Amino acid sequence: MRINSPERIKISPEQQLKNLNEKSNRLTVRQSLSDFVSHYQRSYPELEDPFDPQWRSPCELGEPFTRPGDAPGIQRIRWAPLARRADSTAEDFAPLERALEITVHPDIKDYFGAYWSGGLEAKAPDGHVSLILLWNDADRERLIENLLGHAIAKQRAKSGFSVFFACTEVDSELFLSIDNESGAVLLEKPGYKPIRKVADNVADFIAELVPAPPEVHPERQLLGN
Repeated sequence: MRINSPERIKISPEQQLKNLNEKSNRLTVRQSLSDFVSHYQRSYPELEDPFDPQWRSPCELGEPFTRPGDAPGIQRIRWAPLARRADSTAEDFAPLERALEITVHPDIKDYFGAYWSGGLEAKAPDGHVSLILLWNDADRERLIENLLGHAIAKQRAKSGFSVFFACTEVDSELFLSIDNESGAVLLEKPGYKPIRKVADNVADFIAELVPAPPEVHPERQLLGN
């Protein structure tokens, strides 16, 4: 029995050109995050975190110091987001992929592979967000361990795998994630199915962010003003 081939859909040259232009004009995750980081550093050129001698980072600048009025035992360290080499991040999520037998979405790899950095605060169209970025290599290992637990919770909720990348308001348990299948940005609550889609992709989401004061971050409240 002969099976007829499906009819090929013809696309006009004009539509082909439009598709190519849309693809070339689409922001990549690294481009979008780089633009935001540049904007952030112009808005807040001096970034400080509590210093932890057991939790050093390639993005730290200079030596730890104190300011008048700091609580006893508290030291500060200046830092700035440090771009990572693209060819050094290929294996970041390999342990997770092996453990879950999945392929991690390239947007997730590009987001977490872009910088060594502390958390960056921002205003999104729907409210405050705190971008989660990697401080050091041990932070990457901790992220993988947390994502393994997150994967179990997602299975219990009968929901597809996602990777969290941002917190919302300080007193909220809601978080933002990247859907591993589609790359869409989702608003989620731990242990439940996603509440709603926030953006088609993380590059577009980041492109709408406006830098917010870094001291909003909970860990930096230890430093006071």
